[in-house]
Amino acid sequence: MHHDTDLINIVAVGLAVAFVLGALANRLRMSPLVGYLVAGVIVGPFTPGFVADQDLANQLAELGVMLLMFGVGLHFSLKDLLEVKAIAIPGAVAQIAVATALGWLLAWGMGWSPINGFVFGLALSVASTVVLLRAMEERRLLDTRRGRIAVGWLIVEDLAMVLALVLLPALASVIAESETLADGGTLRSMAGTIAVALAKTLVQVALFVAVMLVVGRRVIPWTLEKIAGTGSRELFTLSVLAIALGVAFGSAVLFGVSFALGAFFAGMLLNESELSQKAASDSLPLRDAFAVLFFVSVGMLFDPMILVEHPWQVLATFLIIVVGKSLAAYGIVRMFRHPKGTALTISVSLAQIGEFSFILASLGVALDLLPATGRDLILAGALLSIVVNPLLFAWLSRRQARIDAEAARLAEAEHPPEPPPVPADLSGHAILVGYGRVGSQLAELLQQRGVPLVVIEDDGDLVAQARARGLYAVRGNAASEPVMLDAAPERAKMAIFAIPQALEAGETIERMKALNPTITVLARAHSDAEVKHLLEHGADGAVLAERELAFSLAEMVMSTPPYRPARKGADDDRAPPSAPAPAAA
Repeated sequence: MHHDTDLINIVAVGLAVAFVLGALANRLRMSPLVGYLVAGVIVGPFTPGFVADQDLANQLAELGVMLLMFGVGLHFSLKDLLEVKAIAIPGAVAQIAVATALGWLLAWGMGWSPINGFVFGLALSVASTVVLLRAMEERRLLDTRRGRIAVGWLIVEDLAMVLALVLLPALASVIAESETLADGGTLRSMAGTIAVALAKTLVQVALFVAVMLVVGRRVIPWTLEKIAGTGSRELFTLSVLAIALGVAFGSAVLFGVSFALGAFFAGMLLNESELSQKAASDSLPLRDAFAVLFFVSVGMLFDPMILVEHPWQVLATFLIIVVGKSLAAYGIVRMFRHPKGTALTISVSLAQIGEFSFILASLGVALDLLPATGRDLILAGALLSIVVNPLLFAWLSRRQARIDAEAARLAEAEHPPEPPPVPADLSGHAILVGYGRVGSQLAELLQQRGVPLVVIEDDGDLVAQARARGLYAVRGNAASEPVMLDAAPERAKMAIFAIPQALEAGETIERMKALNPTITVLARAHSDAEVKHLLEHGADGAVLAERELAFSLAEMVMSTPPYRPARKGADDDRAPPSAPAPAAA
C-alpha cells in the first residue's frame, strides 16, 4: 500500500483484528489480552499476509505506555498500600528478588551476560494489573483482606517497575561508558563514570519529583477545576489528555526522565483532585484504545518460532512465572503467619505477567540490555501464563471451599472482620447501580424517604463513602454475575441504573429480569438509541437526561411571569417563582 496510509493501516487493521480475537478470547473465558497479543502476531512480520509498519507501531506503543502509566498513577492509592504495608512491602520486594534471581539463573544457563539476566528476571517478576484486578473483581475478592493484600502487593511491584524504568537508561549509559574505558581506562575511571552517571540520573529524577510536588500539585488540580467550570466536556477531556501527555513529554525534554515516569506522576497528582473520577472516566476510552494498540505492537515483536527453536527455555520461563513466583509468594505470606487461603490467593494472583513486563522487555532490547530472544521468551511466558491463570483461580475456588473454615478462624483471631454482606433477610429493597455524581444524589433522596437500598459500585473510595452513610454496598462491576448476585436481585423490588454505560446496563438488566421477572428496572440514557437499547433488554423505563432537563427548565419557565397563566380573582402573579419538583422517571 501507499506509504502515506501506513498509520491508517496499522490503526484500522490492528484494532479490527484485536477486536475479533479479543472478543473470541473473552468468549472462551480468557483475558482479552491474549487476543490482542495474538492479533499483533498475525499482523507482525513473522507471519504471512498483511504486515504493519513496525516503526509506527512502536511510536503508537509509546503512546500506549504513557496512557497506561497515567492510568496506573490515576488509580494509585497510598491508603490501600499503607493499610497492608506490613506484608505487601516486604513480601513484594522479596518476591521480586526471588523471581529476578530465578530469571538470572535461567539466563546464565543460556550463556547470557549478568545484566541480560537481571533485566530478564526483573521482567518476569511483576504481575499484570489488568489481569489481577479483573480476576479479583469477578470472584468478589477486592473487598476481602486477601484481596487488599494482593492489590497492595501489586502497587509495590508497580512502584518498583517505575523505578526500574528510570534507572535502566542510566544503567545502559554506564555500561557503554565502562566498555569504552575498559579498552584503555583504569578501574578508578570506570567507578567514577558509574558514580557520575547514577548521580546525574538521581538528581534529574529528584528535580522532576520536586517540581511536580511543589508546582504540579497546585497547578494541575487548579487547571482541572477551571476547565470543569466552563461546562465543556470536550475541553475537560482534552485538558486531561493534554496534562497526561504534556507532563510526560515535558519530563523527558526538561529533566531527561522517561515518558512513563512523567505520565505516572501526572496521574498520581490528578488522583488528589476531587475531579479525579471524572478525569478517569473521560480519558478511559482513549486509554483503552491505545492500550490495545500497545499490546498489538508487542505481539508484532513476537517470533512464534521461539516455541520450536527454544521449547525448553519457553517451558522454564513459564515455570518461573507460574511455579517459582507462586511458591515464593506463598512461602512469604505464610512466614508472616497469614492463613493458607490468603497465601494461595496471593500466589495465584501473581502467577502471570503482563504490561510492565512488555514495557521492560521492549526498553531492555532498545538499550541493548536484553537480547531479542529474551523478549520472545517473556512474550511466550506472558501468553501462556495469562491463559493458565483463570484455570488456577478456578482450582483455587474449589479448594477454598475446603479451607474456608480454617481461614475464617485464623482471620478472626488476627484481623478485623470483613464488612458485612447484604443481610440474608433483606427483601423488597432497591438496587442502585453506580454511586457517582448521579447515583450518590439519588441514594441520598431514597435514603431520606426510607427506601432500603443496596449499592453496586466498582470504585473502592465510592463504596467506602456509601458504607459510611449506612448503605449496604457491593464492590465490583454489576455486569459480573457474582457481583450482581451479591445484591440479592431475586429479593429486590426495583433496580435503578445510574451508570452512563448503556451497553453494560442492558446486559445486566437482561440477567436481572431472567432471575426476577417481577423486578422493576429504571435506567439512565443519553440518546434515543440508548433508550431503545435499554427497553429492548428489559428496562421498564429509561430517563433521557437531556430531555428531562429540558422538561424541568420548560416547567420553570412556564411558572415564571410573564409566561405563567394568570388566575382569575387571585393576586398571586407577583409571587416569586419556585422551581418545580424534579421530573419523575
